[in-house]
Amino acid sequence: MRKCGVLKVSIGKSPSKNEVFFVWLNRYAGVTLKTPSKTLVIDPVDVKPRDFKNVDAVLITHEHYDHLDPSLVSELQKLTQCTVVADPTSVKKLRHLIPGDKLVEASLGSDVSFDSVSVRVESSNHPPASTPVSFVITSEDGIKVFHTADSLPFAEMAVVGEREKLDVVFCTVGIAPGASPEVGVEIARLTRPKVAVPYHTGSVGDQRRFAELLKRDLPRVTCLVPEVGKIYQVSKRK
Repeated sequence: MRKCGVLKVSIGKSPSKNEVFFVWLNRYAGVTLKTPSKTLVIDPVDVKPRDFKNVDAVLITHEHYDHLDPSLVSELQKLTQCTVVADPTSVKKLRHLIPGDKLVEASLGSDVSFDSVSVRVESSNHPPASTPVSFVITSEDGIKVFHTADSLPFAEMAVVGEREKLDVVFCTVGIAPGASPEVGVEIARLTRPKVAVPYHTGSVGDQRRFAELLKRDLPRVTCLVPEVGKIYQVSKRK
């Protein structure tokens, strides 16, 4: 049986085998995910492109202002020459800013590979968006991270959880329509990760409430309450 451990790490270290690092970039769904060989940035807004080094891919879940900043994505792509993977609506907004060979439309059920790191495009239950998606990222060592953007729970999440045996799931607990700590716990209940991360909120109270409910309802799921800008490590070991 594999176990998953979590701890903070100092800036400057790189993941070793069977580890990934992540940083919550803002109070929305912005996340940098670093594996031993690749760096992926998801929904970057309210950040400085020049603060990022050696980015392999930018992933965009949908077109809303708190998930997509076209000029920022364009500058980040020019600086790093990364690939941009985006939902169909966001692709339309980026088409004249990103070189065609660097822009990939995220169609549901598709897989995009960056050498031995893969990104699977899943559905999203976020009605205000036109064509929202979510992403399951699998590291070269098999660590699986489900970035749900600001999706509300829906039945297919249980299918994803059962199929992927997820290590980390990011759970929306605020800001988005219908979101709450209770809704975030329902995402964790459906997906059954080893580690659940409450995000997409500007309220520490929301995160603490999520942690309390998770401990009560799903005691086998570890809660990691992140702070913006801190680096966290997730390790997978036998």
